[in-house]
Amino acid sequence: MTIADKSLRPAVLLAEAHLLADLAAARILPHFRKAMQVENKQVGAGFDPVTVADKAAERVMRQALRKRFPEHGIVGEEYATHQAASRYRWVLDPIDGTRAFICGLPLWGVLIGLLDGDEAILGMMDQPYTGERFWAVGGKARMRAVGGKVRTLKTRPCAKLTDAMLVATAPDMFAAGHEQSAFKRVSDGARMTRFGGDCYAYCMLAAGQIDLVVEAGLKQVDIVALIPIIEAAGGRVTAWDGGPAISGGRIVAAGDPRLHAAVLKMLAERQPVTQQP
Repeated sequence: MTIADKSLRPAVLLAEAHLLADLAAARILPHFRKAMQVENKQVGAGFDPVTVADKAAERVMRQALRKRFPEHGIVGEEYATHQAASRYRWVLDPIDGTRAFICGLPLWGVLIGLLDGDEAILGMMDQPYTGERFWAVGGKARMRAVGGKVRTLKTRPCAKLTDAMLVATAPDMFAAGHEQSAFKRVSDGARMTRFGGDCYAYCMLAAGQIDLVVEAGLKQVDIVALIPIIEAAGGRVTAWDGGPAISGGRIVAAGDPRLHAAVLKMLAERQPVTQQP
């Protein structure tokens, strides 16, 4: 990051992320736990919901960014990418966990990330209904708890899968075959597995409440904002093959790097094909 440019200093970027989160919250909260029309973005079979709250929140964040940082790119969930070739690209998911949102469950959040090339340098997850906010920039991770108190985020030690609390958003996010069998091996070895959470689960990992998140089928907008939060809190997040997680896809996040390394090996294993007689 070019610190000589005052607009790119961590404090300035973080202030912008806080502003974006506040703007998004003002568009979203009037619709939460209220009757609303839900559209299905999925072509053919399946259900990929979007609401007026998703669209309004992303629009207001885009407007603010184009005014404040006109040279930056914007990658969003609901609208086309703006200036994809820019070095700095804001990655927005106005409501990560729309299914939870339309069910009235507070396990959703506004995701705001910033990429410098291929590096996620800022991340924020805001849960405006509870008032919780999680963020990281410059290697420091913080959260604002219910009631407004701010504290440092720190993952907890957990070296063994047998001691780990594992979370994934839904069992049907894993494709039949390798993904399902690999997740089952990890789940069978964990102390406990729980489904549900979307972005909230990753922040609970950063806060030291759970130990492991294993998922598949994620989009870039689902994960970029969460990477700095987890890593600054002491955890690791990568693709299943150990590569960078910024493109989404198959993701594994762990609070303890030792657990992360062990689970990567399990996810890479492939069961031998049984020969039919």
